[in-house]
Amino acid sequence: MRESRTGQHAFNSQQDQKVNMVKPLFFAVSLLVAAQSTVSAEEFSTDVAINIGDVQRINTPVRLLVEMPEKFVGKQGGIIIGDRFLPAQISKPGLVSTRNFDTQGKLEVTLLLANIPAGRSSGGKLLVNDEVDAPAKLEFRDEAGKYTDISIEGRNVLRYMYEALDNSTKERRMETYKVYHHLYDPTGSKFVTKGAGGLFPHHRGLFFGFNRISYGDGKTADIWHCNNGESQAHAKVISEDSGPLFGRHTLQIEWKGKDGAVFAVETREMTAYNAKGGVMVEFATKLESKVGKIKLDGDPQHAGFQFRGSQHIPDKTKDQTYYVRPDGKGEPGKFRNWPNDKDHVNLAWHAQSFVIDETRYTCCYLDRPDNPKEARFSERDYGRFGSYFEYTVSESNPLYLNYRIWLQEGEMTVEQVERYSKDFVSPPEVTQ
Repeated sequence: MRESRTGQHAFNSQQDQKVNMVKPLFFAVSLLVAAQSTVSAEEFSTDVAINIGDVQRINTPVRLLVEMPEKFVGKQGGIIIGDRFLPAQISKPGLVSTRNFDTQGKLEVTLLLANIPAGRSSGGKLLVNDEVDAPAKLEFRDEAGKYTDISIEGRNVLRYMYEALDNSTKERRMETYKVYHHLYDPTGSKFVTKGAGGLFPHHRGLFFGFNRISYGDGKTADIWHCNNGESQAHAKVISEDSGPLFGRHTLQIEWKGKDGAVFAVETREMTAYNAKGGVMVEFATKLESKVGKIKLDGDPQHAGFQFRGSQHIPDKTKDQTYYVRPDGKGEPGKFRNWPNDKDHVNLAWHAQSFVIDETRYTCCYLDRPDNPKEARFSERDYGRFGSYFEYTVSESNPLYLNYRIWLQEGEMTVEQVERYSKDFVSPPEVTQ
């Protein structure tokens, strides 16, 4: 049985411990093997192999698709390799898996690999107990009608801002005409991203949109500034997954034109991982047309998937902002932007180093080769960076995207960011 290779995030120090669950799992495995059965009334078991590859794995998510009954979703499980137990989270397949693999009758098994040397290959046993719920270390807390926080054991990681459009005043419209996610610092005590207001109020948080959209018989829309009746509106929560390794919510978002009519529907999936030493989140989306062909276009400052840092940066510390790129560390005050910098395209990754309240952070923006190209990158001292591309969506040709964000305190070298990029693009292989 084949299965998946889509990476996604850290197995922590638990991998080097003999967890209390290991002994009963070993006992269950021996019973299952003796019975020559893969499924019993209480456990599921199958052999797996892990190939780490030629890169040291640090905070690396790994997914495996396994044919097993749906009753195992959210149950306690893991992979036993020798005397080690690697915790796993069992969920329905996410957007990345459903795009790339046949998921019929299968569940998604996620591991988080931490500090595993390059070159290792191991065989093991996946075991899931359908009578024991997995501990929900990542949880959702909703302020009804306003926002939802994803937290790790009480430490906030992400906040989804989804308040409904309010046209009562110009200020309220500006605050509510788009949805986005705030990113917290690694302590969970403050946002490192900007919300409504401040310098360039149309930039906020982790945001996806385009300012030059055309469709139908001459219609246009700007799902970035939203100045002419457009909006990007939360429609519903499709699903929420929480457990020991990640929290993931899948959202339905409507893109509305100047006339208020929906012209595209987005399925946006945001995943926060139980990473050590920083914050790791993943953005995946599927954008579908409701009106035939839609041309997505824009400019590097107002289109694509972007990160906008806190208002504190332009107010206090913009002179300390610099960027790390695949060709080296940049200098504060020197920035690259397409089209003035024609080669500032198709970067495998991009990183911004900035200061908030005397603490320096580095935010890594990790792209994938299968995201649309040419990807045109932009960077600013006030804390916004990201990329955009041109694309035509139709009812038979949706747009799929997948990016990963890694945030940590302190500076990062080219080699450190490159390692996170390789984890994302070429994760370890886990097969049955």
